[in-house]
Amino acid sequence: MRYVVAIEKGDKKHAYGVVVPDLPGCFSAGDTLDEALSNVKEAILLHLEGLMDEKKPAPAPKPLEAHQKNRKYKGWTWAVIEVDLAELDDKTERINITLPRKVLRVIDEAAKRSGESRSGYLARVGIESVRRAG
Repeated sequence: MRYVVAIEKGDKKHAYGVVVPDLPGCFSAGDTLDEALSNVKEAILLHLEGLMDEKKPAPAPKPLEAHQKNRKYKGWTWAVIEVDLAELDDKTERINITLPRKVLRVIDEAAKRSGESRSGYLARVGIESVRRAG
């Protein structure tokens, strides 16, 4: 899953600030741009984990262009952070499933388009499906 982030440039006295517009209340910072981007990935995962624990749906990411129109972020720099929902659980469990090759190809293509691993994609789609049904 990919999230657009807005970056407020730091200077000698201030850290870089990073906000995730699709996840209200999710933000991070770092003394360097690399540190800020690394920290925001962790913040996104923690935020999503909190939503899961509260049985709340994760807001769907919006395209970059939608956020660039927001005057609140005028002059900020943009980046895209890729997160894999499979990282939300520190304990993984290997499963064995049987699928027709054609179905597996469709799943793999969809995972690739969304920038996720097969496992991450299946985890996200499964969680979203359960939430919609519940």
